[in-house]
Amino acid sequence: MHTGLKNLRRKLDAHEVILGSHVFCGTGMLTEAIAMCGFDVVWIDMEHTAIDNQKVLENLIACRAGGAAGFVRIRWNDPVLAKPIIDMGADGVIFPYIRTAEEAKLAVASCEYPPKGIRGFGPLRALDYGQIPVETFVDDEYRNMLRILQIEHIDAVENLEAIADVEGIDAFIVGPNDLAGSVGHIGRPNHPDMLPIHKRLAEILVRAGIPFGVSVGYDPETLRRWMDLGARIFFCGHDSGYVQQGACRMHEEMSALLRPVS
Repeated sequence: MHTGLKNLRRKLDAHEVILGSHVFCGTGMLTEAIAMCGFDVVWIDMEHTAIDNQKVLENLIACRAGGAAGFVRIRWNDPVLAKPIIDMGADGVIFPYIRTAEEAKLAVASCEYPPKGIRGFGPLRALDYGQIPVETFVDDEYRNMLRILQIEHIDAVENLEAIADVEGIDAFIVGPNDLAGSVGHIGRPNHPDMLPIHKRLAEILVRAGIPFGVSVGYDPETLRRWMDLGARIFFCGHDSGYVQQGACRMHEEMSALLRPVS
């Protein structure tokens, strides 16, 4: 287990706060630079981006080089989509849009070898290119990868106690925007109607003893509210946003400094 994943696992076990950022562009240099900033984990997103499998591999390598764990959100809860990502040695796979216990069981089965699961055997980077003995890997090592399920529909909240009972889930991540959209408040994740829903799902997960967190835009009040509810995993910001913000700030400062003297 590499250093970034060891640190992440230690923080999870100690119930410490975990800080993460998103990658939407898939440029390896940017991902490595973000990882080097001190984030515990970098979220490589396939669901809403043009990032393909080859880019995922490059970004996972960049995460490890920068000292962070690398999670990958696949496009759908589909074992065929999960298989190559897992074999690339992702430190965690995020399964989107889980709504039922049966869907949760499928996600977990995608990560487990038979007889517990349906994962086929074909690791390469996950096997450290042969540095890890096969028997060690299949008996124990592969389970170091985290299985993370997303709560982003009201159906998931309604079924959350049953979902949380599924064996093999390491963490949950709430997607407040899609969750709000599922009850008619798209684009308004902090609508007053959402607050009791957030409280309800948090109470269920705290009671179940499963770590959970959120993927949100940076807003101090929102982050503090989720932390008060028991969230300990936080994903904010993304690579393209950092570039644009820095470029805009540089342009503004240069324009002010180098404005022609009348």
